[in-house]
Amino acid sequence: MSGGAEQETRPQRQQLLRVRGRSVAWAPPLLLLIAIAVIDSNTSGEFRIISWIVLVPGIAAAICGVRGTAVFAALALVTYIEVDAAWPHQDQTGLPDFILVAVGGALATTACAVRVREERRMLHMRDVADTTRRTVLRPMPTPWAGLDHAAVYLAADSEARVGGDFYDIQPGPHGTRVLLGDVQGKGLPALDAAAALLGTFREAAYHEASLAVVAERLEVRMRRQRQYVADLGEVPDRGVERFATAVLVGFPPPGAPGGHIEVVNFGHDPPLAVGPSGVRPLPPGDGLPLGFGGLAGPASGVPPVHRVPFTPDETLLLVTDGVTEARDAEGVFFPLHERVALAVSVDPGIAHPRHLVELVREGTLRHSTGHLVDDTTIFAVRTAAARPSP
Repeated sequence: MSGGAEQETRPQRQQLLRVRGRSVAWAPPLLLLIAIAVIDSNTSGEFRIISWIVLVPGIAAAICGVRGTAVFAALALVTYIEVDAAWPHQDQTGLPDFILVAVGGALATTACAVRVREERRMLHMRDVADTTRRTVLRPMPTPWAGLDHAAVYLAADSEARVGGDFYDIQPGPHGTRVLLGDVQGKGLPALDAAAALLGTFREAAYHEASLAVVAERLEVRMRRQRQYVADLGEVPDRGVERFATAVLVGFPPPGAPGGHIEVVNFGHDPPLAVGPSGVRPLPPGDGLPLGFGGLAGPASGVPPVHRVPFTPDETLLLVTDGVTEARDAEGVFFPLHERVALAVSVDPGIAHPRHLVELVREGTLRHSTGHLVDDTTIFAVRTAAARPSP
């Protein structure tokens, strides 16, 4: 494991100091060492800069490995001795600067060892987080279950790299079901709730003929998850019981009458239907988020199932609030509907899931100048029969 981590650490550290695939991280400290030695040899005895050579291992510590830094520390000390000895005795800097260069090299090598160790630790943590997230958000072939799809996930916290956004496609005998949602909160507790919801979705979406029953199963699972967390004694984030907004979509099975989809919206931003004829929002989130269904009474704990028209040349765009709540420097929200509508009017091919996801991703990052306030998921699906030729 440590060997693999080291191999991953070096590309991260030296990727900006490569020429034709070869590392040139050694060049800046070597050039500085030569420059200091040459300048010192060509100045008067009243202006000696040879002690500046202590900067060489310091720079090497920032961009080289431990072995390279140690080599430059030794090289700086040897160069100091040779250059200083070339001066008359009265102009030599002597023992104090010798100690400065020796101690500086030793400290630089130690600092480099600490930096490399922390880089390896961070890379290991990222690998664990990415593996955990890939386990929850399973890879899906495309096309799959009669749908073309594309998705991108952007973590607001680049160090955490995990959050409560989730999505999935589940084929079954009663049609293909699609789910996208956002669990309140961040980190592993939110990811745990997302994993619970996805597990329930994958089973219920396959076995249940009614989309309303799938929605009920998700609501019950969220309540059970909250009770489980409460029994563990964990304190909810900011004192608010965990919940999730979500959109559940049902595509008809092969051979069934088409031209429509079924949608259940648990308090989420309404999806957009994007096609050559324009962009239109689907029914709004008229239901309560998952986990709060009991507040509406036992007879209406799950939002209604909306049957909406959906043509084969349209793409369904679903996003989490990391997109809709992205703000620019003046506090203006990202105009998702307007940006997508304008792009499709110029080039209808943008409606393809892959192009649409990339458009929204780039637009969101540009609008927010890369400073996302929340985890961001962009998910687009359309019937595979409608996909254009590559």
